[in-house]
Amino acid sequence: MKTLETFNVMEGNTQSKFKRVCVFCGSSSGNRKVFSDAALELGTELVKRKIDLVYGGGSVGLMGLISQRVYDGGCHVLGVIPTALKPIEISGETVGEVRTVSDMHERKAEMARQSDAFIALPGGYGTMEETLEMITWSQLGIHNKPVGLLNVDGYYNSLLALFDNGVSEGFINPAARDIVISAPTAKELMLKMEQYSPSHEQVAPHNSWQIEQLNGYPEPPNQP
Repeated sequence: MKTLETFNVMEGNTQSKFKRVCVFCGSSSGNRKVFSDAALELGTELVKRKIDLVYGGGSVGLMGLISQRVYDGGCHVLGVIPTALKPIEISGETVGEVRTVSDMHERKAEMARQSDAFIALPGGYGTMEETLEMITWSQLGIHNKPVGLLNVDGYYNSLLALFDNGVSEGFINPAARDIVISAPTAKELMLKMEQYSPSHEQVAPHNSWQIEQLNGYPEPPNQP
């Protein structure tokens, strides 16, 4: 059986253009094993590419699975969690570094600042809200980092169809639709994200976004 310790040697891994990837995912594992398998697959893909993980800091659900897989694979894990959620999303021992922040706004800003790209595993309102904010920030010009949906077993088909409908109805610019990258497997998604180049016209240039415009966020997210 292939272990994470021998994974790099056997797979002939290469260094990714990304140093750290932020993964948005749920504190639940979902009702089907396919979602847990996808979280583990993504964790293995990050290890294979020597990419560190930034995530929501929980030790339960998909958060716990991917953080443990990346940590066991020898990559750094940074969890960012608001004080109020620590009793809810942390059960038992966490892995890697855990950074406590005051609220959800600070959590998203810190995760964005620390990351070179963003991936959403299947999740609920929180996962979708975090992902949509990163998509919006890209459209506005706050960052130009890739944003990917791991569309496990078609989980995000309806959301992607909603985006397409937004284009058809004139609410989403066709070029801005390309901000959202999606694929059914972690390997395919990572390949697409590595090749991503923004094609949309940003609402405002990145250098025009100042700290005070971001509602008290610590600082604008770094560019890759």
